[in-house]
Amino acid sequence: MLPLGKHGLIARVIWVTLVISALFALVVGRWPLAFVSLATLCLSVAPLILASRLRITLPVPFLAATTIFIFASIFMGEAFDFYERVWWWDLALHGASAVGFGLFGFLFVFMLFEGDRFAAPAGALAVISFCFAIMVGSMWEIFEFTMDQVFGLHMQKSGLVDTMFDLIVNAFGALIAAVSGYLYLVGRSYGFPGSLIEEFVRRNRRLYQKSKQRFRK
Repeated sequence: MLPLGKHGLIARVIWVTLVISALFALVVGRWPLAFVSLATLCLSVAPLILASRLRITLPVPFLAATTIFIFASIFMGEAFDFYERVWWWDLALHGASAVGFGLFGFLFVFMLFEGDRFAAPAGALAVISFCFAIMVGSMWEIFEFTMDQVFGLHMQKSGLVDTMFDLIVNAFGALIAAVSGYLYLVGRSYGFPGSLIEEFVRRNRRLYQKSKQRFRK
């Protein structure tokens, strides 16, 4: 069960909204809206299901942030055309996704060292997380280009300008994640990204056993 609280309540409200939207769309015969609502719902609960299978405990703020991102990108972006209505919508989501993937990359690499803060230089782990986020963002731009060329879609919108702005925003988001990971390693964690790292490590001690040993000293 997802705990109640500010972040847990946000996720629950979004899920209920998607269910109501899907039911309404099915009743009135708006099939595209029904599909987008159900697809968004499935994708937003997928991290919870995947984490359960992998025996990973997701912090509630992390799950809430993921749910908000999927809701904003798919449901609001596609069903209500926010990508066209709000000029900064796409850029904001690219930046948020870069921060998320950067944090994921940092946590994954940190897990490979079993949470040992001194197994590798903090700067090196930060650079790896930065590169991971940049790689994911670049692969997404390649995907958008491929879909436009093969299926005649309009995912890149203004073409080169849209791609370059997306990559620049991705770089800023990746930098935020890398800096957050670095500050965590040197014991100066700040802000929401830093709190996510701390809570994820705390809730998954078996993956970061050496980090646990350090804290005991």
